[in-house]
Amino acid sequence: MNPPARLSAPDAGRWTLSGVLDFDTVARLAVEGETLLHTALAHSQTEILVDLAAIERANSAGLALLLEWLDCAQASGLRLTYTHLPESLQRLAALSNLGDVWLLADA
Repeated sequence: MNPPARLSAPDAGRWTLSGVLDFDTVARLAVEGETLLHTALAHSQTEILVDLAAIERANSAGLALLLEWLDCAQASGLRLTYTHLPESLQRLAALSNLGDVWLLADA
């Protein structure tokens, strides 16, 4: 059984994402992420760092989720940055010619 995917915001402007990002988990996470984006806006935050170090496995659904969050953040005027992008997502992004779309922080 896959470990449950979890999104948390331990500090203002910092999120952590853990577990497995797949077709079974991303719909719920998409809603949770949009809720956190709205909360960030309500608190006048301008930047959010998302730590992906605890992702155990991810497929194209996980890639779509991260791209959706980027799009929502940019549409809201927020800067969303990912750190510790798992190798599986790096490969998928490269295969999809998305290398220059990602906003990556130094690990």
